[in-house]
Amino acid sequence: MNYSCFECEIKDKIAHIKMIRPDEFNSMNKAFWSELPHLIEDLSDNASARVIVLSGEGKHFCAGMDLANFTPSDSQPNAHSGMRSESAYRVTLDLQHTISCLEKARMPVISAIQGACIGGGVDMATATDLRYCTKDAFFCIQEINIGMAADVGTLQRIPRLVPEGIVRELAYTGRRFLPEEALKHGLVNQIFDTKEEMMAEVMNVAKEIASKGPLAIAGTKESLNYGRDHTTEEALNHIALWNNAMGIGDEMSAAFKAKAEKKDPEFEDMLPRRKYLDGEITS
Repeated sequence: MNYSCFECEIKDKIAHIKMIRPDEFNSMNKAFWSELPHLIEDLSDNASARVIVLSGEGKHFCAGMDLANFTPSDSQPNAHSGMRSESAYRVTLDLQHTISCLEKARMPVISAIQGACIGGGVDMATATDLRYCTKDAFFCIQEINIGMAADVGTLQRIPRLVPEGIVRELAYTGRRFLPEEALKHGLVNQIFDTKEEMMAEVMNVAKEIASKGPLAIAGTKESLNYGRDHTTEEALNHIALWNNAMGIGDEMSAAFKAKAEKKDPEFEDMLPRRKYLDGEITS
């Protein structure tokens, strides 16, 4: 598939996805919402990368949703209000899926943020595993400033990252959340003076992640996501089942063998998911 909003390069098991509409501040137009899940799910399914880096070209990471997406549709002018509301509800679910695909990917996703991260950009960043930013970055739950409650993921995810009182202030006021405050309260992992410095460190982190056993990384992400939404007892049971069901011994053996031989371990890649679905791999 050819993408109008993204470029993707895979090198050394790292998939670097760039948002490539800098003149529009990488705003999320209609193509964006269909292309992102297609791209992320393709990377997740074919297992060609072990970690994803998400960045934006130009001055800003992402200026949020293109307001053209809010233009009412007149395709069914005679439909009653209930039908229109039901259709709008389904569209919102589709938008939520676009963001949730980052969280559901088999591998970790790292966002590298410079300049504005507004509205849908915050939805996107909070769905990634790690967030790094430059000193000129700022975050804003913009939806309240245009008369709506954010409904694509920010209000559900950011309370897991930032103290609730701060979240409520940001969500109610729509003010800018600056890097020092974002670092202090846990929204970002680190701040950098320039985008170049940020990208160098992000790639170092991505390289370190890619060097680990991909099955162990997938299990860790799965367990962290599961534990966030379940009790400690349920989460402990889940990881016990996961580790035993997935047969983690192969990667452990590779790690121990490499350590004994004083060299870096080499791990097999995850199997492509689509080949199972298409019947290309059999047991």
